[in-house]
Amino acid sequence: MKRVRTGGITCVRHRADGDLAECVRVLARVHEHSGYPVNWPDRPGEWLTPAALLGAWVAELEGRVVGHVALCRGGASDLAPGVWSARTGADARATAVVGRLFVDPSARGHGIGALLMEAAAEGARDRSLHPVLDVVATDTAARALYERLGWQLLTTVRQRWGPEQLVTVHCYAAAAP
Repeated sequence: MKRVRTGGITCVRHRADGDLAECVRVLARVHEHSGYPVNWPDRPGEWLTPAALLGAWVAELEGRVVGHVALCRGGASDLAPGVWSARTGADARATAVVGRLFVDPSARGHGIGALLMEAAAEGARDRSLHPVLDVVATDTAARALYERLGWQLLTTVRQRWGPEQLVTVHCYAAAAP
């Protein structure tokens, strides 16, 4: 478990089953405030717990859940594993996709996003996997965080998310340790 003092105590820990309902509530606040996720999932609890899940972490600030991140095996809709593989020559299965990252709007500015990203990247490396991620171009705050943390932009592509939804996506990879 990691801790940092930021005007309160922030704790990042593995997500427990009992955290899921509060994570959904925080996600709803994030969606209302920031538009993430772009498309609200029909079943947000299931969206936070995909079949490819390798691990998930939550952040607490002064005892309440205020953030979340997940680590998953890459799927068909994940672009970064293939881009990283083409760039490095390594197998795309040697990656883990960081996603479902969000921080309650009321808790921003405490370094929580960075702590969650550190937990997910460490989780990937503990599994001998390289962390990668995709982010929509409109999420400038997330992109700024990744770049501040030293993540490398691999490429920018357009991706079809539905018959009438074409989005611009940036693919990132964590810097080599």
